Amino acid sequence: MSVMMDEVLQKIVDIAKEAGEILLGAREIGGSVEAKSGKANFVTAYDKRVQDFLFGRLAQVLPEAVFIGEEEETHAALPEGYAFIVDPIDGTTNFMKGYCTSSISIGLLRAGSPELGVVYNPYLREVFHAVKGKGAFRNGIPIHVSEHGIEEGIVIFGTAPYYEELAEKSFRYAYRLFRQCLDVRRSGSSAIDVCNVACGRAELFFELMLSPWDYAASSLILMEAGGVIADAQGGALTYDGMHGVVAGNEKNVRIFEEIRRELS
Repeated sequence: MSVMMDEVLQKIVDIAKEAGEILLGAREIGGSVEAKSGKANFVTAYDKRVQDFLFGRLAQVLPEAVFIGEEEETHAALPEGYAFIVDPIDGTTNFMKGYCTSSISIGLLRAGSPELGVVYNPYLREVFHAVKGKGAFRNGIPIHVSEHGIEEGIVIFGTAPYYEELAEKSFRYAYRLFRQCLDVRRSGSSAIDVCNVACGRAELFFELMLSPWDYAASSLILMEAGGVIADAQGGALTYDGMHGVVAGNEKNVRIFEEIRRELS
């Protein structure tokens, strides 16, 4: 199985890079934007184009897998076998605005648990990948989470913009962490954020509501890099529904959980 996964990995990395060329070649994005439910929740023709491309190509790699993508109107239940969970453009608002911080996220689950993850940032030509039990890598080089505490670190957070009821709580958490850390960041792509924690560029990430395609790939990369990822609301993190997410080393995730209990 591990040999097969290695072969599957290389094919998926190649597919992600091809999909990245679609983003880099995008023109007149604004004319293809549609609003979805929730504040600042958009889809472009490129989201749909990239998703269709990924589904078509990934089906050739693992025909038995179920496909779950952000831009589907209905989403299949996770099977006992394989399932691809795909975000064709993680950071659509950035993509629309030419902010150049978006990624392609491809997670492969088996029986509801991550087996493989690829996150590709085409603007920086960065490929983050992991296969379960094989470690995590950035452009082929092994990565590991930072061992620094919050006081020596950067905290990245997402504002959960589609859920305005979480805005005040998100910023209260961010302010508490800001008082303890070096500084805070907000990129607009949770997949990139978690990968930045996985490779030690930042010490903690949190967002109070995400969908499975936002973290299916990056969660495995983070765990294989020696990190901890958990439900930011204190429950069990799964891949069959929406969750808040907190990611970092064990000590920093514990600090977040202490703040969560204090502010609940």
